[in-house]
Amino acid sequence: MGGASDLDQHIATLRRCEIIPEDAVVALCAKARELLIQESNVQHVDSPVTICGDIHGQFYDLMELFKVGKDCPSTNYLFLGDFVDRGFFSVETFLLLLALKVRYPDRITLVRGNHESRQITQHYGFYDECLRKYGSAHVWHLCTDIFDYLSLSAMVDNEVFCVHGGLSPVITSIDQVRTITRKVEVPHDGPMCDLLWSDPNDDETSVGWGTSPRGAGWLFGHDVVTQFNTTNNVKLVCRAHQLVMEGYKWHFDKQVLTVWSAPNYCYRCGNVAAIFEYHDQDMHTPPPGHNFQIFHEAAANIRGFPAKSCPPEYFL
Repeated sequence: MGGASDLDQHIATLRRCEIIPEDAVVALCAKARELLIQESNVQHVDSPVTICGDIHGQFYDLMELFKVGKDCPSTNYLFLGDFVDRGFFSVETFLLLLALKVRYPDRITLVRGNHESRQITQHYGFYDECLRKYGSAHVWHLCTDIFDYLSLSAMVDNEVFCVHGGLSPVITSIDQVRTITRKVEVPHDGPMCDLLWSDPNDDETSVGWGTSPRGAGWLFGHDVVTQFNTTNNVKLVCRAHQLVMEGYKWHFDKQVLTVWSAPNYCYRCGNVAAIFEYHDQDMHTPPPGHNFQIFHEAAANIRGFPAKSCPPEYFL
């Protein structure tokens, strides 16, 4: 990759939902690796920032997201993972976000989701898509190697802890997240797995830890979040990972927020999507605090055909 001009050309190609040459993917991933290896397991992000949930390869809906949230680098973005699988355009989606990260490293932060995994992507679409579009698994190997370098979480203004999934019974302090060896495939259990797989319990009065129906991670209760936020002096845990029909959902007296950014998920769920615009309370630029932008799926004539089948609902 020769420089900013070449990268800008590749970004323009990807924005048209066209793949870039395989040698360009090699160069892009090499640049991204150099950048991501310097980032922390808990990457610091300054507000104002727009926080986004799952995308799942719904490229044209990502374009709708950029319409309502404004383009990068005009807006500072934090994406909470699950860039790939299920949608038809995981390759273009992930490579575009990665190219934007390399081009504007201080204006976009990418956090790892549970689908940024070799095992999961072999079952839910990304692996097959790479084979179909590039004729071999080489691009899949390149991208899944990059997954290992993505941050596990982010901290906005030292007061909003952002993660794909949720909390872990073996993590009481955010400093413990910083000590995790992240440059590995997502484990089947343990703290790294929990951060990417756990969910808040649907029962708002629940306490403690429960078994997750996903088969990985945990369900965590009201008291768990209260203790975590108090111990770490944070106002909010912001996460993605769960389909919510309204695009976002508050939990446990607004101590946890779920943001979902894939409208009409799997091309059949009928949900709207949201992005979360977070501003420091002390800032004078309106709106103070936070704001949600709700958006709908891209028009049917430009987003391709609906999926023929949908994965099991416990993975939604």
